[in-house]
Amino acid sequence: MKKAFTLLFLVLATQLQAQKRTFFSQSELGFHVGQTYYLGDLNPYQQFKNAALAGGLMYRYNFNNRLSLRCTYLYGQVSAADSTSPYPLLVNRNLSFKSTLHEVATGLEFHYVPFQFGSSRYPATAYLLAQIGVFHMNPQTYYNGAWQALQPLSTEGQGTSANAQKPYNLYQLCVPLGMGLKVSLGKMATFNLDLSIRKTFTDYLDDVGSDFYTDPQILEDEVSDLSAALSNQSLDGNRFGKRGTSSTKDWYVYAGATFTFRLGKGGGCFY
Repeated sequence: MKKAFTLLFLVLATQLQAQKRTFFSQSELGFHVGQTYYLGDLNPYQQFKNAALAGGLMYRYNFNNRLSLRCTYLYGQVSAADSTSPYPLLVNRNLSFKSTLHEVATGLEFHYVPFQFGSSRYPATAYLLAQIGVFHMNPQTYYNGAWQALQPLSTEGQGTSANAQKPYNLYQLCVPLGMGLKVSLGKMATFNLDLSIRKTFTDYLDDVGSDFYTDPQILEDEVSDLSAALSNQSLDGNRFGKRGTSSTKDWYVYAGATFTFRLGKGGGCFY
């Protein structure tokens, strides 16, 4: 009888150890692929216009079956051109840009219903996502057969006698906000679909922030001829035309799919 109790104790201990939650059993690592696009002065309304291939990495730590910490790296590109706009006023402005984005962000994922790996009862959930992040941008435009970085050119007179503001920073804060769907692929993996917008605190993702053009003579004298040429490329050459909208900030959006894999075995049910 004593041996039977000892054997039963060992079996139970083994089972409890197998079900014990660990840092690795609650952690996931994965990759995501999708598209990024931009909304701002050069594309005020059109969703998914000029969407470009994007991707990156994700780490997720599951506090419980309703709440997770998510850390992400995103690489993408955004672009727009007035020449493709349906609005004649923007076509006449004739500006264009592209920018490569590198973003790191961290935040929380809130599940609508409990989620458990390999569970027939809770195999999937929709969720809300709220993060804060930092991204690097570098707006450029194509001119005379080459891509020109715009920030060093002070196309709105930053740092000159016409504009006391310093050139904008290429590193900016963002707030990714979104929603998604997560499905368990057995006890060790998940598949996710995400759509998240990035609120930014800059109007210079596209290098366009000022309402009006800077005096080209000041740009020629204090920056360069190239700065003056790229500041105002309007088809009608109007020196006093409208350049941008200073009252709004730029946004960018990411939509994609993610595969994640658990880093360790353990209980599929989080508390």
